[in-house]
Amino acid sequence: MTTGREKATASAARRAVVGRLSWGLADQAVSSMTNFAVGIYVARSLGLAAFGVFSLAWLTYGVVLNVARGLATDPLVVRFSGVPDASWRTATARSAGAALGVGTVLGAVCLLAGLGLGGRVGPAFTCLGLVLPALLLQDAWRFAFFAAGAGRKAFLNDLLWGVALVPALVVAACVDTVAAFVLAWGAAAAVAAVYGCVQSGIRPRTTRARGWLREQRDLGHRYLVENVSLSGASQLRAYGLGAIAGVGAVGAVRGAELLLGPFLALLMGLSLVTVAEAARVLRRAPHRLGRFCLLLGGGQAVAALLWGAALLLVPDRAGEFVLGGVWDSASELIVPATLGVAGAGLGSGAAAGLRALAAAGRSLRSQLFASACYVGGGLGGAALGGTVGSAWGVAAATVCGSAVWWLHLRSALRERRQNPIPEVRTS
Repeated sequence: MTTGREKATASAARRAVVGRLSWGLADQAVSSMTNFAVGIYVARSLGLAAFGVFSLAWLTYGVVLNVARGLATDPLVVRFSGVPDASWRTATARSAGAALGVGTVLGAVCLLAGLGLGGRVGPAFTCLGLVLPALLLQDAWRFAFFAAGAGRKAFLNDLLWGVALVPALVVAACVDTVAAFVLAWGAAAAVAAVYGCVQSGIRPRTTRARGWLREQRDLGHRYLVENVSLSGASQLRAYGLGAIAGVGAVGAVRGAELLLGPFLALLMGLSLVTVAEAARVLRRAPHRLGRFCLLLGGGQAVAALLWGAALLLVPDRAGEFVLGGVWDSASELIVPATLGVAGAGLGSGAAAGLRALAAAGRSLRSQLFASACYVGGGLGGAALGGTVGSAWGVAAATVCGSAVWWLHLRSALRERRQNPIPEVRTS
C-alpha cells in the first residue's frame, strides 16, 4: 500500500521532471527563434543563390557539431546526468575541453578548404573555420547544464546568444556578404561561450581532452559515426541536390526547413533534454522508459503536423514578407517537409531511449539505416522530380527510418528486462 510519504515523493519527482523539461522547452524555443531569425534575415538580405551558399556553410557546421557531440558531450549526458556535483564538474571540464579541441582542429580544416575553394563558397567556409571553436564550446555548455539538471542556465546562455546576434547581424547587413553573416553568427556564439565559463565556474581542460576521448571511446566512437551519418546525410543530400537541381534548390529546401524551424531545432538539440531525462527515468523507474519515449516522440510528431497544417494557411503575401524571394520555392515543399519532420520527431523518442540505455550498437545501426534511406530518397527523388521530388523522397525515408528506431528500442528494452545491467558512471 502506498503511503502518504511515498505519494509526496512521487509528486515531487514529477514536478522536478516537468520543471526540467519546461526549461528544456524554453531553451529550445530560444534556440529555434535564434536559428529562425538568422535564416530569415540572411534569406531576405542576400537572395536565393547566396542563401544557398550560407546554407552549405550551415550544414557543414551541423556535421562538425555532431562530431563534437558524439566524441565529447553525448557520453557526458549519458554517464554524468544526475551524478554528484564534484563528478559532474570534473567530467564537464574535460568534455568542454574535448569539444573546444575538436572545434579548433576541424575549424582549421574548414579554413584551409575555404582558402582553396575561393569563388562564392570559399570565403564562407574560411569564416566558418574561424568561428567553429566558439560555436562548439557554446553547445558543450548547454549539454553540461542539462546533464546537471540546470536547464535555466542553458536557457540564459542561449538567450544571451540571441541578444548578441542583433547588433552582429546589423553590422553584417552593412557589409552584405555571406562571409560577414557567418562571422556575425559565430561572434555572438563566442560571447555566449565565454558566459558559459562564468555560469559554470569551470574552465575547459583541453589538456585532458585526450584522456576523455580515450575513456569514453566505447560510446564516443559509435556516437561519432551515428551523429556524422546523420549530419553527413544532410550534407550529401544538399551537395547532390545542388549538383542535380542547382544551388537555388538548396536554398529552397533550407527555406522550407526555416518554416518548420521550431521543430527542426528541437530535433537537433534533442539530446540536450531528452537523453538526460530518459537516463533519469531509467535509473528511477526503468519500467516507464518505453512509455516516456512514446509520449516524447508522439508529442513531437503531432506538434509538427499541426504546425505544418498552419503553414498551409499562410497567405502568399505574408510568406513573401518573411522569406522574400525564397517563399515561392519553399512553399511548394511544406507538405513533404512537414511529414519528414513528423517522422523524425516520432523516431527521436526511440533514439532518446536507446541513448539512455547506452545501447550504442543498436543506436548506430538504426542511424546508419535511416541515413542511407535519407540520402537515397533525397537524391533519387531529385533525379526523378527535382526539388519537390527530393522533398517527398526524404519524407518517405524518414518514416521508414523511424520504424527501425522503434523496432530496435523494443528489442533493447526486452534485452534489459532479461539481463539488467546498469550503465552508470560517476567518476
